[in-house]
Amino acid sequence: MKPIQCLVETGLYADDLDQAERFYRDVLGLSVWGKETDRHVFFQVGDRDMLLVFRAQTTLRGDHLPAHGARGPSHFALGIAREDLDAWRQWLQQHQVAIEHEESWPHGGHSLYFRDPAGNSLELITPGVWGLPSGW
Repeated sequence: MKPIQCLVETGLYADDLDQAERFYRDVLGLSVWGKETDRHVFFQVGDRDMLLVFRAQTTLRGDHLPAHGARGPSHFALGIAREDLDAWRQWLQQHQVAIEHEESWPHGGHSLYFRDPAGNSLELITPGVWGLPSGW
């Protein structure tokens, strides 16, 4: 058996899916891949990853898939090009998104931390944070 190759989808939860859609589409520039009113909105991230935003109250029922949900803020990171770090910082500020923290990492990467409207902790990272063969 071969080892797992990658993380394909990341899921998080928001009570207001319309607000989440506007944030991830209009502020972060992700393409909406699919949505179901009051249940979920899915976004394509790059050419091989998906971000799934669910409304916990509906997914806890398990109507379509096994029941799942979460309480409290989640965290995930989105990769950006090193040369775009300043542009992203300015873009977030223009959209009134407060940057909570910035970090320069030992392997050379840099992180910007901020929150989405549902309170989830997001991170934009440049290559080098983890020192992985892929660059990340």
